[in-house]
Amino acid sequence: LALNPWDVVLCISGTIISCENAIVVVVIFYTPAFRAPMFLLIGSLATADLLAGVGLILHFAFVYFIPSEAVSLLTVGLLVGSFTASVCSLLAITIDRYLSLYNALTYYSERTVTRTYIMLMLTWGASICHGLLPVLGWNCLAEPSACSVVRPLTKSHLVLLSASLLAVLAAMLQLYVQICRIVCRHAHQIAVQRHFLASSHYGTSTRKGIATPAVILGTLASCWLPFAIYGLLGDCSSPALYTYATLLPATYNSLLNPVIYAFRNREIQKVLWAVCCGCVSPAPPFRSRSPSDV
Repeated sequence: LALNPWDVVLCISGTIISCENAIVVVVIFYTPAFRAPMFLLIGSLATADLLAGVGLILHFAFVYFIPSEAVSLLTVGLLVGSFTASVCSLLAITIDRYLSLYNALTYYSERTVTRTYIMLMLTWGASICHGLLPVLGWNCLAEPSACSVVRPLTKSHLVLLSASLLAVLAAMLQLYVQICRIVCRHAHQIAVQRHFLASSHYGTSTRKGIATPAVILGTLASCWLPFAIYGLLGDCSSPALYTYATLLPATYNSLLNPVIYAFRNREIQKVLWAVCCGCVSPAPPFRSRSPSDV
């Protein structure tokens, strides 16, 4: 096959995504202190994005070096499953963040750990099911007219994935609206108690509490919304250029997730600095104040 520049860019993106998220996975896995629910969810997100990066690399390698319909089903299934796990992990992190603020007094309890494991099982169970569907026969190899803008996914399968993505975006939007309300209420109460209502402290705390959700939602929407809408409207006759132009920004979400959720975390930063400075022992045990910092 003639080398497609879009495929090269996707392969390069997959390499960067794999390297970034591999660092996060290794840090969380080999640091005993990172066993709190919030870090388990970050690890789930990093694992999903790592698999997505590997899937992009394998897809490029198999398309140009080992062309096979069976192999293409496996790589597409891996990409569908990993991207689904990535988006679902983002929803789980949002739910955890909301509950940590709504039930701050009871957050550090066995119930939180149990809830986290349930969310992880649901996330990866749904993702594995979605990833296996093309392999188990829900594909358009036998009927090209049923193909979607992403071959060999069928139009109905991609519509299901796009609708699920839009539903996750809507749920995260609603949760972050509630988070912003809680943050504003807490900042107002603290300002009143400390008599800072007339100063800039209340406004600064409020803006900081609202800025983080805005960045998270804005990043997710700008990366995935074009592809989700195009997946609903496009069909097998749509130009491949539009597919690449909407799919590439979607992969950037996996590239930005480590920066937003892991590298900004102070505890993970301490471990990374310790590793960079040549320290062999991991960071001492700690307990993060709140997953809302993630």
